[in-house]
Amino acid sequence: MEHVTRIVIIGGGPGGYEAALVAAQLGSEVTVVDCDGLGGASVLTDCVPSKTLIATAEVMTTFDSSYEELGIIVADDTPPMEQAARVVGVDLGKVNRRVKRLALAQSHDITASVTRAGGRVMRGHGRVEPQQSLDGSRRVVVRAVDGTEQTLVADAVLVATGAHPREIPDAKPDGERILNWTQVYDLDELPKELIVVGSGVTGAEFAGAYQALGSKVTLVSSRDRVLPGEDPDAAAVLEDVFRRRGMNVMSRSRAQAAKRVGDRVEVTLSDGRVISGTHCLMAVGSIPNTADMGLEEAGVKLAESGHILTDKVSRTSAPGIYAAGDCTGVLALASVAAMQGRIAMYHFLGDAVTPLNLKTVSANVFTDPEIATVGYSQADVDGGKIDARVVKLPLLRNPRAKMQGIRDGFVKIFCRPGTGIVVGGVVVAPRASELIHPISLAVDNNLTVEQIANAFTVYPSLSGSIAEVARQLHTRKTQEES
Repeated sequence: MEHVTRIVIIGGGPGGYEAALVAAQLGSEVTVVDCDGLGGASVLTDCVPSKTLIATAEVMTTFDSSYEELGIIVADDTPPMEQAARVVGVDLGKVNRRVKRLALAQSHDITASVTRAGGRVMRGHGRVEPQQSLDGSRRVVVRAVDGTEQTLVADAVLVATGAHPREIPDAKPDGERILNWTQVYDLDELPKELIVVGSGVTGAEFAGAYQALGSKVTLVSSRDRVLPGEDPDAAAVLEDVFRRRGMNVMSRSRAQAAKRVGDRVEVTLSDGRVISGTHCLMAVGSIPNTADMGLEEAGVKLAESGHILTDKVSRTSAPGIYAAGDCTGVLALASVAAMQGRIAMYHFLGDAVTPLNLKTVSANVFTDPEIATVGYSQADVDGGKIDARVVKLPLLRNPRAKMQGIRDGFVKIFCRPGTGIVVGGVVVAPRASELIHPISLAVDNNLTVEQIANAFTVYPSLSGSIAEVARQLHTRKTQEES
């Protein structure tokens, strides 16, 4: 009788469930061990919920910032004395109920997909046994919610357990006034004054969203600017927009503690200043879920941060154990987690596999405007990692942007001198997540600025700016050559 390959996947987020689908389709016997519901943090507490909340915020921002310019009149019975009152409001309880409903529906869809493909889903926590069997297999002990244990035998194990919000010892979330990003969806009322601690992607997204929904937001950033890891030109545009919309952006301010004082929260900064608000959102990074899983005893090397060390085909240092997603610390994106998981299965099951190439990853910050990036960055060019020519074109010059009342944003493309091959790009615009794709295709397929410039674009369209930047880069290339 032919041996069926047994795969055990610990964690049902994008890294885990995408791997499960691939392994099942390739004929393996797949078991996904998960404690929270398939989709993981990405679907249940992170990407899907936050982007659903942001979708509502986006409508509010569009309405607030452009209806007057576009000539829209809103019938309003606000008494003359209160004409400054906000015409459009938001029912946060209703918004959050929709957020949770969509997240749960997405999770159920994923579970159905995995089951339909032939995979099995087990509810519980997985722990890897230290010894590898003589036949090379591994054992995974699954502890169910009721405390009972079951041992699974696996030819390969994929660890895709994700990460959880980091906490400051003196600012422990209580789920009511001091919150982490998984707890905000339990709020029934909009925070009047929200202090957001942390100006990375999560902090910036929530700060922008709640500002748009009607909260008075203070963003506490320990660095010189918001989004320190993003393109500096893009971060500057966003910070300018935040301040213009009334956000209090406090740069070079490190939060040391947060405590409840009656119905308010006081945040103490490292220089002794105290700021007060009705709520505080802590967005100070995440910690990998790799503790108490028997990984090190099984020979899996971890970084000091607790992240699992992997190679470009998702192998760990222990034979037969792979890892994917946020627990590896490679790049905290659902798309990267999914790719790592798929690559792990292709590799173990002997299918054709392309090692993970982070220089083709496109990413997006869902602020307003959005910031989308792909390939090499400005930091790579400035730091001498790659020799590239850069052209940046403000959206203000784009005819469609003018029509839509879009003032902020730009398109920037990096290409190699000589060949003109596109190696990276940045788009700052409404729906930049959709506009980055042509640049992603160019980076992934080594297209040149000439090829992008020669492709037809719709007139008028925001994508016309991508072709225009390519034309300018191509013109400069030909000028340099002549």
